[in-house]
Amino acid sequence: MEKQVLDAPISDEIKRPVRIWLLIGVVMVFVQVVIGGVTRLTDSGLSITEWAVIQGTLPPMNLAEWNEAFDLYKVAAKKQYETIHADMTLSEFKVIFFWEYFHRLWARLMGFVFILPFLYFLFIKKWIPKWMLKRLGVVILLAATAATFGWIMVASGLNNDTRTWVSAYKLAGHLSIATLLFGYLFWTWLKADQPTTTDGHLAGLKKWGWGIVAVLGIQIIFGGLMAGMRAGLIHPHYPFFVEGERLLTALSSTAGSGVDQIVDYERSSFAKAIVQVLHRGMAYVLSGLIVLFFLKIRKSPISARLQIGNRMLIGMLIIQFVLGVLTVINSVGKIPLFLGVAHQGGALLLLICLLYVNFQFKKT
Repeated sequence: MEKQVLDAPISDEIKRPVRIWLLIGVVMVFVQVVIGGVTRLTDSGLSITEWAVIQGTLPPMNLAEWNEAFDLYKVAAKKQYETIHADMTLSEFKVIFFWEYFHRLWARLMGFVFILPFLYFLFIKKWIPKWMLKRLGVVILLAATAATFGWIMVASGLNNDTRTWVSAYKLAGHLSIATLLFGYLFWTWLKADQPTTTDGHLAGLKKWGWGIVAVLGIQIIFGGLMAGMRAGLIHPHYPFFVEGERLLTALSSTAGSGVDQIVDYERSSFAKAIVQVLHRGMAYVLSGLIVLFFLKIRKSPISARLQIGNRMLIGMLIIQFVLGVLTVINSVGKIPLFLGVAHQGGALLLLICLLYVNFQFKKT
């Protein structure tokens, strides 16, 4: 039986338009990560071969420009083109170009949605306090880092005759920065939207919560490596022992187990098998920790907000675990687009559920 204490009233210290603006930013970052997942799974990431911040705002506008863009892709992403898309038509190229273009355009749109209201709220309305100004400075730094690392990631797959896709390690880095930005901005919104909490007495649970956040962060990195390496294709079965000899064969492969083969992993079944084992094994660790965390919270006197957050956390864990299983068992020949993207988005939703719960332990 859940015990409950009264919630503290919500303060109106931060004006409602500012809080709505911050929440819109959180949603836009989430959408950007989801678009990035679609871009990855549709092999669209290498379709734009240059980082043109200003000129790149407009796509090719006529047939000559489209042919030029297609020719640049054939040369700069030669390995991918010849391996996967050798029979691609211009119309098909436009599809993969769209997703990479949309991904970059959404990033530009986020910049406008951030900077224009920010200037208005700061200089005209004077609604942004010093503590928030400092945090928004960090948001800007993280966003710029994510954008820069995004191009470093794309460049890793261009003009490289041995790489079919971008580097999985750089993809995991790009995803990690984007996840950090998402979580940091969500926490900033929480501070603005809920300046008072009533569960600060549960210090022991707070330590548990941040430990689980760290485990989830590691799991998201493993997920980025899974995606970048297409490691799900190695063993599309659940649980491990189903067709287990297939996974054991990949793990026992000595041909691809050296350091060089782990760095240049495309031809190494060993590296991909290791990543899959780590990601799937960590899923059990994370699930066990969250279930124990959920039960510990239920035994404590908690606020209505924490009750809701606790239920959302366990519910999202179940959804995310099921999405992970469905993604793995349907990764036959290729990673399923909808399930793969839903699983990536689910990781972010699980993160904000966990952050929301942790926020309630903050002393005010």
